Amino acid sequence: MNRYLLDNRRPEAGERFVALAELFDPWTFRHLDDLGLGEGWRCWEVGAGGVSVPRGLAERVGPSGRVLATDIDVSWTEPAADGVLEVRRHDVLRDPPPSETFDLVHARLVLVHLSDRAAALRVLVDALRPGGWLVIEDADPALQPLACPDERGPAEELANRLRARIRTLMAERGADLAYGRTLPRLLRESGLSDVRAEAYSPIASPACSILEAATVRHVRDELLAAELATEEEIETHLANLALGDMDLTLAPMITAWARKRDMP
Repeated sequence: MNRYLLDNRRPEAGERFVALAELFDPWTFRHLDDLGLGEGWRCWEVGAGGVSVPRGLAERVGPSGRVLATDIDVSWTEPAADGVLEVRRHDVLRDPPPSETFDLVHARLVLVHLSDRAAALRVLVDALRPGGWLVIEDADPALQPLACPDERGPAEELANRLRARIRTLMAERGADLAYGRTLPRLLRESGLSDVRAEAYSPIASPACSILEAATVRHVRDELLAAELATEEEIETHLANLALGDMDLTLAPMITAWARKRDMP
């Protein structure tokens, strides 16, 4: 896991979590609510990262429910722990899985970065109770690789060039940049039923620019060390972002969900 490019121990992680919550929490909870998430559910949030999704789950399941939020670094989620929300340090590839089963297992922007995605997916499927739902959300940068689809000048061209170079770093660290599109097939092959998926790609949101700036600052040292960008390019890009007149977008977030079959 030390190959993960966007290390949550960095201070920029907090900015990224806030922006990701603004961009994707409404999308995520629209799907979870549609599945019936509510009072009394038992949920496992895998690779929680920030606190917004665990808190949203805890609010919905209420005092009769339970939320287990796990990550290899729980510094951002630990302060939110209470009687409903348990926060536990856990590596889904190395540590024993939870001994309980769940009505909902959810992971957002997690599996795409793991060294053994197939093994992780098996752990998540096995953690479902019969009838329980698995919801996996992962980006697919290869489907839409640009930061600025409307490339109208030097600022957008630089944004697209740096986005490509950051994705080069991600691929070198083991991320599968075409993973999102495979999720429906992988859920079917895992023996789950009622498989569905949708994709979402925000564009021109101020949070896209906030996320972009935090990400670039986060990986600045790696870009420079790999000679994928210069200090001048990075500073120019950050200054362009601060002006607020570029229409940035993100890779499509593919949300796929399926249910574990009831016991015969």
